[in-house]
Amino acid sequence: MKKVLYAASECFPFIKTGGLADVVGSLPKYMNKAEYDIRVMIPKYLAIPDSWKEKMIYKTQFYMDLSWRNQYVGILETEYEGIIFYFIDNEFYFTGHTPYGNIYEDIEKFAFFCKACLCALPVLDFKPDIIHCHDWQTGLIPVYLKDKFLENNFYRGIKTIMTIHNLKFQGVWDMKTVKDITGLSDYYFTPDKLEAYGDANYLKGGIVYADYVTTVSNSYSEEIKTPFYGEGLDGLMRARSNILTGIVNGIDYEEYNPEKDTLIYRNYSAGNFRREKIKNKRGLQEELGLAVINKKFMIGIVSRLTGQKGFDLIERVIEELCSEDTQLVVLGTGEQKYENLFRHYAWKYGDRVSANIYYSDEKAHKIYAACDAFLMPSLFEPCGLSQLIGLRYGTVPIVRETGGLRDTVESYNEFEGTGTGFSFSNYNAHEMLSIIRYAKDIYFNKKREWNKIIDRGMTRDFSWNNSARLYEVLYSRL
Repeated sequence: MKKVLYAASECFPFIKTGGLADVVGSLPKYMNKAEYDIRVMIPKYLAIPDSWKEKMIYKTQFYMDLSWRNQYVGILETEYEGIIFYFIDNEFYFTGHTPYGNIYEDIEKFAFFCKACLCALPVLDFKPDIIHCHDWQTGLIPVYLKDKFLENNFYRGIKTIMTIHNLKFQGVWDMKTVKDITGLSDYYFTPDKLEAYGDANYLKGGIVYADYVTTVSNSYSEEIKTPFYGEGLDGLMRARSNILTGIVNGIDYEEYNPEKDTLIYRNYSAGNFRREKIKNKRGLQEELGLAVINKKFMIGIVSRLTGQKGFDLIERVIEELCSEDTQLVVLGTGEQKYENLFRHYAWKYGDRVSANIYYSDEKAHKIYAACDAFLMPSLFEPCGLSQLIGLRYGTVPIVRETGGLRDTVESYNEFEGTGTGFSFSNYNAHEMLSIIRYAKDIYFNKKREWNKIIDRGMTRDFSWNNSARLYEVLYSRL
């Protein structure tokens, strides 16, 4: 049986700030259990809910050198849905209300976590064939593994995979401090290793030293080789292109299932959505105080409200977007100017704009089920999960052709009768507006065509099953 350890900074259902947690929490469940023993290791944050902490069993503890410091490492364990989860405990590093804080604290916190992951393995008597590292927070694991740990026979032969969920976040801090924290020698701080533009870069170290590098969609794996998307590492991505691949994320088809979802107003399926889906729309209109009218084109947005997600495009044409035949429902938090933008339009057009400036899983499910279309005009999007949920719920995605959005949403072609959504290619507000108007035209004037788009979208399989098979092929290759 092949053994794989997932090392990550967050994991659903224990702690979540974004899509990374969904991947680390869901993917192991879908791997072939007869062939793979997959375990997950994350920090034991103070912010993990007590209901989960009560289920953790104390395993062991030891002290570990981190450069000149001597630090306590506790290990706890729990089993959830057939997967063993380990938690690295150290109250000095993992206090606070969120997993991440100031970058200068996170740099030391995750250096500790990377080294503790490796030190814990012999104590747990678990020698993985592969350590699958996720994002910059685990970037030092492949580096440490090729350093002092190789002197210990236990670690020989362990391979590493580095998965980039978003290249924008790299774990960058000044070289002198990182040398002091990590205890790595000067040998590692050169331009072909951890050094980047005068600073030390955790993610770069992981990419250089890992045996394989993956990212979360095919298109994104190509895009990051270019200066625009490469975030200063495009040269490295081109140099490592022989071991770089893109595997698109999936979603949990148990959690996101309109037939069984307990959070939505009315369950429905691919067979009866023409009759039943509309009841979710009416329910949401009532709950949010919007005009309860079937014949409004309802657009949903569930997102972090940041520039990366294309909200500057929405800002430029929002007046035209909020036309009388349209309703706009927004859920999420982020940059103040976008929060205030939606608050203002909800005040100005109370019957057709709803601004929900917070996050609620229940409200998100209701929006996915109720809306006619789902808008994602991202500047860049490594994978994106919302468009996959939209397809699952028969809510037609309107996206910009970038990264995972381009890979998962097939643009509607009225001449061939194909496509699962609508897309535009240039990062341009009026191009976005015209594709929204085109979608509305199909919705209002060619209802049968619109329903066929939904039909095709709901039969697509973006569950973790597909992604898990591709990861299995990759693990076997290593």
